Amino acid sequence: MSLIEKLALGLTVLFLLVAAVRLFSAPLKLAVRVLLNAALGFGAMWLLNLTTAYTGLSLGLNLFNGLVVGILGVPGFVLLVLVRWVLT
Repeated sequence: MSLIEKLALGLTVLFLLVAAVRLFSAPLKLAVRVLLNAALGFGAMWLLNLTTAYTGLSLGLNLFNGLVVGILGVPGFVLLVLVRWVLT
C-alpha cells in the first residue's frame, strides 16, 4: 500500500467517524441526560430512605422508580413521593 492509498484510507475513515458522531450525537446526549437523571434520582431515593424513621416515607430502589425519575427528573421523584404518601 502506497502513502497516497494510506492517506486516502485514513481520510475516509475520519470522514465516516465524523459522520457517525454527528448522526448519533442527539441520541447520545439524550441517553446521557436520562442516565444522569436516573443517577440523581437514585441518590434522592437513597436519601429519602435514610430519613424513613423521621418521615415514614420510603421508595424502593427498583427499575420502575429509576425509569420514572430518569425520564421525568425531579418532578418524577416528587410524583413518586406523593403517590407513596397518598397510598399509605
